Amino acid sequence: MAMNIGSGHSDEPEVMMDINTTPLIDVMLVLIIMLIITIPVQLHAVNLNMPQGKPPPRVQPQVVTLDIEASGALLWNGEALADRSALEARLKAVAAQPDQPELHLRANKAVEYGVVAMVLASAQRLGVTRLGMVGNEQFGP
Repeated sequence: MAMNIGSGHSDEPEVMMDINTTPLIDVMLVLIIMLIITIPVQLHAVNLNMPQGKPPPRVQPQVVTLDIEASGALLWNGEALADRSALEARLKAVAAQPDQPELHLRANKAVEYGVVAMVLASAQRLGVTRLGMVGNEQFGP
């Protein structure tokens, strides 16, 4: 909605209806300068409390390999296991140790997934926490 005052034929200059933004810009610049001055100087140092002395000796973990053949046969460090109960007895013994050995599971490419899933489920149910899959590069392209 616009309003036209007068006939437009007078010699008087038109009234300016815009807001004068210069004082607002001046106030903003003063505030920015005050903010920059009051910000504390940032230090680029990080203080860390590092341990002193020699680190404890690194002990290599014991590794147990569990191979699953294409026929579904299980090999514990190269020794054939008779059935699932023999596997579960070995997994219970591993889980009962305070410092569990690493269990490396290596499945043949042609083995059924159900056998691998059974081994993984048994290991989880019996409390084996250090389990790794080895030889997965055979499944890639």
